[in-house]
Amino acid sequence: MKNGIKSKKDYHQMMLDIYQLMNKGESNLTRTELKKLEKMSAMAEMYEDEILKIRPRIPKSIAEAVELKMFENKMSQAKLADELGLGKSKVSEILSGKRKPDIAFLKGVYQVLKIDAEFLLEHA
Repeated sequence: MKNGIKSKKDYHQMMLDIYQLMNKGESNLTRTELKKLEKMSAMAEMYEDEILKIRPRIPKSIAEAVELKMFENKMSQAKLADELGLGKSKVSEILSGKRKPDIAFLKGVYQVLKIDAEFLLEHA
């Protein structure tokens, strides 16, 4: 694997090796292990991009961005509504496209979900 990943089997093994190092914790890795982890991660990313065609999903709307962040944070719509201080039906209507997001919603998702303000303004 010194010359890169040549098969899915190589990729799978490399991912196991990466996870094994990551599970040690960064502060517990030697300098050599950190360099190895960095190199393996770069090779795995290149394989994912070029061979597996795995690309990060880029949201195209505010609703998609909010749903992605909710998924990442294991948050339900009801929990989001509570965190934003908004009604559950209002949040549901905004996410389903039945209602346009207002300032309170945009400000809330910026603060609670840390969605990029520029993205919110461009898609509002």
